[in-house]
Amino acid sequence: MTADRPLLGILLMTGFCIVAPMGDSIAKILGDTIPLGQIVMVRFVVQVLILLPVVLLSGRSLDMAPHLMGLALIRAALHVVGIGAMFLSLRYLPLADAVAIAFVMPFIMLLLGRFVLDEEVGLRRLLACAVGFMGTLLVVQPSFAAVGPPALLPLVVAVVFAFFMLVTRKLAKATDPVSLQVVSGLMASALLIPLVLVASRFDWPGLTPVVPSSRAVVLLLMLGALGTLAHLLMTWSLRFAPSATLAPMQYLEIPFATLIGWLVFRDFPNGLALVGIAVTMAAGLYIVARERAVSRQSVPQSPHPDTAAPLSPASPARRDAM
Repeated sequence: MTADRPLLGILLMTGFCIVAPMGDSIAKILGDTIPLGQIVMVRFVVQVLILLPVVLLSGRSLDMAPHLMGLALIRAALHVVGIGAMFLSLRYLPLADAVAIAFVMPFIMLLLGRFVLDEEVGLRRLLACAVGFMGTLLVVQPSFAAVGPPALLPLVVAVVFAFFMLVTRKLAKATDPVSLQVVSGLMASALLIPLVLVASRFDWPGLTPVVPSSRAVVLLLMLGALGTLAHLLMTWSLRFAPSATLAPMQYLEIPFATLIGWLVFRDFPNGLALVGIAVTMAAGLYIVARERAVSRQSVPQSPHPDTAAPLSPASPARRDAM
């Protein structure tokens, strides 16, 4: 087992927090000229092209038991819907607002654990969820006033990825994370490529592919590479530090998204949205702290570093991390 090196793990997680919103910013740029279906399809195809050689050269296996294969297919479908909803939201919302709203996902995870899985969730964490939701509404309100219902798309992202995480928790103990990412990419590509090909025949809006410019080709490849790199940085960080140490670090993604949004698009959240972002981050960090306190009182789960993050409902791991 790899020895803990917390500083290296924190640096790798910080890299994830920078790379993930960089990928989102590219998706936002491409949204003006490339159909959504084509963007999402290329995102998964590039993921497979990068990670499949890694799996083959490292001797990993892509074989799964039939019942796990069914869960993997559900996971891939949720991944496609979640990423598609996020990329679509970026056509309407500033980068920082979309990312901050999507960070309601850990709160949804806790509520699903309490009311669907009958997991024990204390009153203080439920109250923190309520506060986090209120913070999210503060971010949504000015965006909703400006663009209408599309401002709710990051909430769709949060709900979809909450279920995505529940399925991932079922798969995490029985599958290698890199192999699972390849299988997910293959399944997503198998779903999207025929859909885009049919759309090209019937000229379906948002799905009919176009011939991209050379600049768009480069950006599409960068988007796939950055999404894959974000996943690898997440995985590598968990090899050197426990998820309890890294979970608070993931909230750095929000200020990095704010900075990247300002540098690239000159977008900056207004005063109400900034207050909402601060409240959401504070509530999320409190939940992380409570999870750590509760975990110290329980029997430790599997120490395998690659399965630690998906097993923690407080971990705000996002679409590019899974």
